[in-house]
Amino acid sequence: MDTGEEFGPWLARQLKLSGKTQAELAEELGLTRAAVSAWITKRSVPRPTVMGEIAKALGTDIGTVHTRTTDTQAGLPVTWYHRPGYPDGGRDGGNAAAFAFDADVQVLARETCQNSLDERLAENGRPVRVRYTIHELTGETLGAFRRAILWDDLHPHYAAVSEAASHQKVGRVVDAGVRDMFEKGRLVLLRVDDYNASGLTGDDYDDGKFAAVVRRQLESLKSGSGAGGSYGLGKATLWATSALGMVLINSTLSVPHEGRTERRVIGRLELPWRSVDGQPYAGPAWLGRPDPDSPGAQVARSWWADEETVENLHLTRDSDEPGTSFLIVGAHDVASLEQNGSDNDAEAEDEDGVVDDGTRDIRAMHRRLVEALGRDFWAAMTGGGTRLPLLETSVRTLRNGQVVIEEEKVDPTAAQPSRTRALRAYYEGTTVERRTEAGQVACRTVPFKLPLAGGRRGTLGTHPAVLLVTDAEDADGVPNQVHSLRGNRMTIKKSGVSGLPLGVNSFQAVLLAGHAAGNETPFAEEAEEFLRAAEPPEHDRWGQTEELTLRWSHTAHRRIARLTTEVNAAVKELVARPKRSGGEGSPKLRKALTVGRKAAPRRGPGQVLPELDGLEATIGEAGEWRITAEVKLPRGDELPAMTPMVLLDVRSGSRPRLDWAELTAVDGCVVEDGILRFSPGARRAVFRGSTDVTSHPVRTTLTRLVLELRAGKGE
Repeated sequence: MDTGEEFGPWLARQLKLSGKTQAELAEELGLTRAAVSAWITKRSVPRPTVMGEIAKALGTDIGTVHTRTTDTQAGLPVTWYHRPGYPDGGRDGGNAAAFAFDADVQVLARETCQNSLDERLAENGRPVRVRYTIHELTGETLGAFRRAILWDDLHPHYAAVSEAASHQKVGRVVDAGVRDMFEKGRLVLLRVDDYNASGLTGDDYDDGKFAAVVRRQLESLKSGSGAGGSYGLGKATLWATSALGMVLINSTLSVPHEGRTERRVIGRLELPWRSVDGQPYAGPAWLGRPDPDSPGAQVARSWWADEETVENLHLTRDSDEPGTSFLIVGAHDVASLEQNGSDNDAEAEDEDGVVDDGTRDIRAMHRRLVEALGRDFWAAMTGGGTRLPLLETSVRTLRNGQVVIEEEKVDPTAAQPSRTRALRAYYEGTTVERRTEAGQVACRTVPFKLPLAGGRRGTLGTHPAVLLVTDAEDADGVPNQVHSLRGNRMTIKKSGVSGLPLGVNSFQAVLLAGHAAGNETPFAEEAEEFLRAAEPPEHDRWGQTEELTLRWSHTAHRRIARLTTEVNAAVKELVARPKRSGGEGSPKLRKALTVGRKAAPRRGPGQVLPELDGLEATIGEAGEWRITAEVKLPRGDELPAMTPMVLLDVRSGSRPRLDWAELTAVDGCVVEDGILRFSPGARRAVFRGSTDVTSHPVRTTLTRLVLELRAGKGE
């Protein structure tokens, strides 16, 4: 029979939990105290015939004594421990770390998936598997869950928070969450499970991953140098996403604690300061087994739960594979309202007849989670050649245990087809120096000069970051962007490329730096460390941070700016169209094009208008003109709107005006009702258009074209 913890330490803890002394147990067993002491100090173990008597004395079954994979149910029960108010009278209006993030399931997905990547068990070569389960509870299912979390014990604390809600932001959120549960009779649970991860290892209080997540703030204990997180703030998104401030945890450990690995359970509640029955409470509370070593056995610690308990708490895991399950109680997604253009007071019924205010729309949560995972973690989910994916993700949605939306595995090739193609080509060694055919991936190394630490002048070394460029597809989203990533292969920085050459085809680019460029790449470790220090808590860009200043210098961020300049220059060189060889058709077509321009056109005293600076055109299959034009923009905060006019050149009389069939912005501008409005700070703009053939008075091949920019509506 498999056993868990050694008998001596297990028995010592059971005596504490049940409030028995060694002498009392010895008396019940009819043995000497020395015999019991020998068991506890591991000098001997009881005979099999004595095991049954020990089970009776502890109020448990013989199997529990033999396996020792859980605590007995005798003694102190699982309960909520609320931290007492500060002796000096200080008050906290909530956990400040939670205010670093919005109540947004897409932010939650980014932070939790990053944490799971950081804790992946890399030795076996398998990816970490992360599953998000949205589960709406109503009716008796909701009632059973409230009983499982000991709601009656919590109610006075929530009532106290609601009374003071008008004075506290956290209190208002909590009050709304409680009212939603009771008035609308529903509660949304959002569970994040990871598998093939380290789990919350370590002691309840000493340094370790468990204490860093459950007990402490602003502490980050990551497993590797390429980890994404460094601030210890990401875990706060779990509590920020809960309208009730409650998260329950069930962890399967990769390293045994107290001789066991499965069903290590605890809950943490984040509320503001409150007074209940005249007793002040500081804020946080923990659901667990009272720790007999704490004063008065009041502090709650994690406990080894049985299968029935984790099932009642909706924390049952699929397997004994190491990892952690976080259950967000009362999940809400306030950010979805802004995205959907909804109103906080607007209520609608979904197709199942459940009234929703928008923040707890389980279908919208499902859709937004899938979208965020594909957008931010496409690279971590992509493999090729000898490189295996680091991550697998999926989302499913339930109501009272019944499937609302089937489990959906996130496919990076569907979410980011161009970028996954580029990364796979790099892994498989099929990149080219320059693209000559559709679908090819161009590869170029870009120098990243790393500074010396400690404010010293000079360069530590040059890290060759890897730049990949390929054709864009509609499913990629915004075209002509560079996605930058490092070791954990989460998209960190997204940026456009300004000043692109005229007539560039849409593309997507990927920059691999640090370990993402390859562990054997020169200075990969140093680049990884530098870029990690250059990320803010949101991990959505590289730039100036306090850590970068303290460890390197106040000008260290300029190295990143230089890298960006090098990347943009390389992209422009890779996407530029090759020079035309000057065949028969090109000169004829160029002779048929005229850029309508005047010397230094002005509008008002000292104001120079935008002017056309380049023009390319082809004749389409239907006989339409297809035009790409570049506009040179003067310096100025507010540039006037301009209307592009396409005219036929004639020897005498007014020039006939052609209509636009299509007019679209490419870079540095937007098109509104046929008018160009230029982006602030841009120095050049590019737009494309095609003429309406029905407005042509003669065949296109018999005409000469003039393109003009006119101020305002072009009248």
